[in-house]
Amino acid sequence: MNIAMLGSGFIARFYADSLQAQRAKDKLISVYSRNIDKAKKFADDYKLSFYSDDMDEVCSRPDVDVVVISLPNNLHEAAVAACARAKKHVLCTKPLGRNAAEAKRMLDMVTEAGIMGGYLEDLCYTPKFLKSVKAVKDGSIGKVLWAKSREAHPGPHSDWFWDHEQSGGGAMVDLGCHCVEIARGYIGKEIRPVEVMCWMATQVHPIKAEDSAIGLIKYANGAMGQFEVSWCFRGGMDLRDEVMGTEGTIWLNNFLRTGFEMFSTGQGSYVAEKAESSSGWLFPVGDEVHELGYTNMFTDMFNAIENKTEPLETFYDGYVVNAILDACYSSAKSGRWEPVQIEGWRGDTTENYGPNTTSYDENYYLIKKEILPSGEHKLILKHKVTGEVEVRDVKLKD
Repeated sequence: MNIAMLGSGFIARFYADSLQAQRAKDKLISVYSRNIDKAKKFADDYKLSFYSDDMDEVCSRPDVDVVVISLPNNLHEAAVAACARAKKHVLCTKPLGRNAAEAKRMLDMVTEAGIMGGYLEDLCYTPKFLKSVKAVKDGSIGKVLWAKSREAHPGPHSDWFWDHEQSGGGAMVDLGCHCVEIARGYIGKEIRPVEVMCWMATQVHPIKAEDSAIGLIKYANGAMGQFEVSWCFRGGMDLRDEVMGTEGTIWLNNFLRTGFEMFSTGQGSYVAEKAESSSGWLFPVGDEVHELGYTNMFTDMFNAIENKTEPLETFYDGYVVNAILDACYSSAKSGRWEPVQIEGWRGDTTENYGPNTTSYDENYYLIKKEILPSGEHKLILKHKVTGEVEVRDVKLKD
């Protein structure tokens, strides 16, 4: 597959590094940038045959099969429109839009054009996430009750992120989009997000947008999603997930503590994304594009195009994430639980699933099994009719 890149900055280079390592039949061939000098440098660095500062020219070339958008948030809609006009499959970086209305228009564009819209949510493709989601789907931790994701670092690398109009927000739209979709992956993307409660603040930086936020997302089956995001964290990039189920728990540390430690007096250079120093004890990442999910993500996207199937992350997913974040911004302003408004919900429509109780026998629910320090085994039970709670000693067989 021949790939055109829209954008020549930080994330475009991450994507290009990943694409250069993909299957031999997929090839990055051209690039668009608003700055022709940056387009030329990107083309030279990655040995591309064509570059331009005309977006439509790049998208409409007959030798292009799929377009990757790695532009600032305020340019996503225009870029998707160019791909739709050219009838080219399009893969867009996160967040899909600055808000749900933009994201919905982009979803409608690709649907009407009959092209695939792939949502480039890399953290839903990391090796640890994919394996842990499989464990959840296999029933290893029972029903998911609570899923929490945290992303925090010293702040983004480009000026447009800090401009509220271009980005659509601050740390919540930049980082919260990752965390929201991660929690959806664990809880089940077919389960409807119902309402949210959110706090946000501008704690450090002289900007209009928020640089820290915490949110709770209530799902129709009673599960809770939670995110913690910040541009104020010092010490690198902290990516962590926690999942609690009725039968188990998952903890992931995705990036900050990598299991790779190195001391340097500062003679080196790049260590890892968002690393704040090149001296002292450092935590490099062995294969950054793979650990952050890029290689698995693009493989899934290209396979979906080739097989005429949907990838794991679609424009519809990007739209749902934007709808949840819209509700979070509303909640942060109102100080109340706010409903999530999703037009054309495609998942389960069940409203209330009820508690996930376990029967002990026909008369009792099991609350808990316990082994005491003395070695005694006990059961805590609740009568199904009277509601009385009782403790029973369990006699072990010889």
